[in-house]
Amino acid sequence: MSILRPLRALALLLAAAATQAQSPAPEAEPPKALTEALAAAVTGPGEVKLDNQATLKVPAGRRFVPQPHAGNLLRLMGNPGEHRDVRGLVLPETREGWFALISWEGGGYIKDDDAKDWNADDLLKSYREGTEAANEERIKLGGAAMEIVGWAEKPAYDASTHRLVWAMASKDKGAPATAEQGVNYNTFALGREGYLSLNLVTDLKDLPQHKAVAQELLGAIAFVDGKRYADFDSRTDKVAEYGLAALVLGVGAKKLGLFAVIAGFLAKFAKVFLIGGIALVGGIGKLLGRNKNTA
Repeated sequence: MSILRPLRALALLLAAAATQAQSPAPEAEPPKALTEALAAAVTGPGEVKLDNQATLKVPAGRRFVPQPHAGNLLRLMGNPGEHRDVRGLVLPETREGWFALISWEGGGYIKDDDAKDWNADDLLKSYREGTEAANEERIKLGGAAMEIVGWAEKPAYDASTHRLVWAMASKDKGAPATAEQGVNYNTFALGREGYLSLNLVTDLKDLPQHKAVAQELLGAIAFVDGKRYADFDSRTDKVAEYGLAALVLGVGAKKLGLFAVIAGFLAKFAKVFLIGGIALVGGIGKLLGRNKNTA
């Protein structure tokens, strides 16, 4: 199974379980980490701080789970590690079939010169080769080999807002062309000292209707004064050793060979997407249903 599909499935089952929670049948209590995470969640409309870098205006109908609860949830869902880069999880309150992670990477100011010169076909070829090279590591981490189908949306960079958007479709390696395909819809907001990434996972067929969610959340992120891309000072500020093309390839590392970097990146983040646990899903649905009824 592709590493993308379980995360999307979790979001779908989460929403479905919210309806099942209306049943009078007795249900097991959800894990403590889950109840604490939802209790700490900011329900939109509201505003949260993302470090000292930016703010996120949580839209109505969304829940933002902050750290350390976001990390606890990820570990509860089978994703070990500290998740220091993750700043929060965004969950839908209704049956929408998506799930999003917001992360911060403080690698420095990213020059956007290469955006005008990149070739989408070349980037796709590199991504496919890197994914193939990383499949061995993916399998070691408990996942399955995957293959890149192609762009669900070609990389596009808006130099006026310093926002980067792209989407890649994938499926199980060797699966027929008609097999279900997952998709990562990736958005990046560049700042003075690094970038915020918002990764939304859904089913490829549902991307047209859920793409607006990623755009909505991306538009709700605003860097604070002094941290904006335009605030960069070449005399004092650190410049990242990679450009926008590296973000499209899924890397943000220093002076490593392309395949090695992609393999390391996928090895680091594969478990983030290997999310499972029907009991956990049921618990989330139960709590969401309970909270909604209370409201």
